[in-house]
Amino acid sequence: MSEITTIETGKVKLTFKLSAEDYTKALVDAYHRIGSRYAMPGFRNGKAPRKMIEKQYGDAAFWDKELDMAVEKACAEAVAEHKIFPALAPEYSIISYSETEGCEIEASIVLEPTCELGAYKGIEVPMQEYNVTEEMIDSELDKLRHEQARIVAVEDRPLEEGDTAVFDFAGFVDGEQFEGGTAEKYSMVIGSHQFIPGFEEQMIGMTIGEERDVNVTFPEDYHAENLKGKPAVFKVKLHELSREELPELNDEFASESSEFETLAELRESTRAKLDEQMKKDHDRAFESAAIQQVIDNAKVEMNEELVHAEAHAELHNLEHQLADIGLKFEDYANYMGTTVEDLHQRYHKMAEDQIRARSVIQALIDAEKIEPSDADYEAAVNSYADRSEGWTPEKVAEELAPDKRVKYGQAALYEAVIRFIKENAVITKKEKVEE
Repeated sequence: MSEITTIETGKVKLTFKLSAEDYTKALVDAYHRIGSRYAMPGFRNGKAPRKMIEKQYGDAAFWDKELDMAVEKACAEAVAEHKIFPALAPEYSIISYSETEGCEIEASIVLEPTCELGAYKGIEVPMQEYNVTEEMIDSELDKLRHEQARIVAVEDRPLEEGDTAVFDFAGFVDGEQFEGGTAEKYSMVIGSHQFIPGFEEQMIGMTIGEERDVNVTFPEDYHAENLKGKPAVFKVKLHELSREELPELNDEFASESSEFETLAELRESTRAKLDEQMKKDHDRAFESAAIQQVIDNAKVEMNEELVHAEAHAELHNLEHQLADIGLKFEDYANYMGTTVEDLHQRYHKMAEDQIRARSVIQALIDAEKIEPSDADYEAAVNSYADRSEGWTPEKVAEELAPDKRVKYGQAALYEAVIRFIKENAVITKKEKVEE
C-alpha cells in the first residue's frame, strides 16, 4: 500500500514500501557484484561476509544500482495505483529500513500539468482581409529590376545617397581606438542605414581618395555596453564608388527576365504569386490566432520545477551550440543587446508557453478523440518536404506509404488538431487601422 499527499500545485509526496524480501535481494545482488571493492583483514577480496562489510563500512555499503532499480519498480507500482503522471524523475528519500521490515520511502514527484479546457468551438478570430495592390506588384517588379541591374563605376562626381561606397574606417572614443570599430575596404550602400545614425549622411559629398572625420554619438540602447551614449570620431577614407543602373520596365525587360513576352503578362503572373502567398500568410495568421485563443481560454496548472527544468535544458543546449563556435554565453547576450539574466527570463517564459500549449493541445485531443486523417499525414509530409532540399513529388508519395508514414504520426496529429480548431472557428472582419 502507498499514500499520496499534495505538497503544492503540480507536486505530490508519495510514500510507499519496498518489501523486506526485495530490499534484502537488492543488497545481496549488489554484494555479489561489488563486494570485492571492500578490503577486510583476514579475507581475500570478495570473500568477506556481507554483514561484516556493512558493520565496517556502514549499512549503505551496498545501496547501489540494484537498490535503485528495486525502488524505481516499487515507485512505478505506487504511481500506477494512484493513477498519477510524473513529468520529471522522482526524488527519493529512504525514511526507514531493515531486512526484517523492508524500506519505507518517500518520493517527491512533479506531475504533468492539468488542463481545464475553455471555449474551443465557435471562437471568433478577427482577421484583416487581404488584397494585392498595384503598389505591391510594383515593389516586386522593382526587386526584379534590382536583380537584373548593372553595376557601373562612378568616377566623375562626389558620393550620393544610393551609391555603393568602398572605404576604410577607424573609430575612436575619448581619443582611443576601440575594438570592433575598424575595417578596410568595407562596402556599403549609402542610405541603407547599416551604421549608427549620422554616419552615412556625413559621407555624402566625399570624392574618391578623400579622407574625412565623421562625428557621431552611439545610441543609448547600443548593444556594446562600453559604447552606449558615447561620442565617437570615425576616420574615413573613400576608395571606390559604384551605382546600380536599373533596366527600364517594359516588354523587353519582361522577355529577358522571365518566361513572359510582355510586361502585362509579367504583372499578371506577379499578381497571382502575391495572391497565393498572401492567402498562405492569411491562413497561417488565422491558424495561429485561433490556436492561441484556444490556449488562452484554457486553465492550465503546472509546477514551477517543470518550467525550470525545460528552460534549463534549452539554455544548456544553447550554451553547447555557442561553445561549438567558440562563443561564451555572456558574449552572446552582449551581442544580442541583452543580459544573461534577461535571456534566462525569456527562456523561462518560452518554456512556460510551450508547456501550456502542449497541455491544451493534448487535452483537446483527449476531449474530442482526435485522430489524423490521410490528409493530415499528407500535410505533415508536405510540410517536412518544404523545409528540406531535393524532395520530389515521387519522394513525397514514397514517404506517404503506410510503412513509412508512421514516423510522421505526431506531426500528422498536430495537423489534425489545427484542422479541428480552424473548422470550428469563425473569421470576423478586422478593420484596418490607419497609421
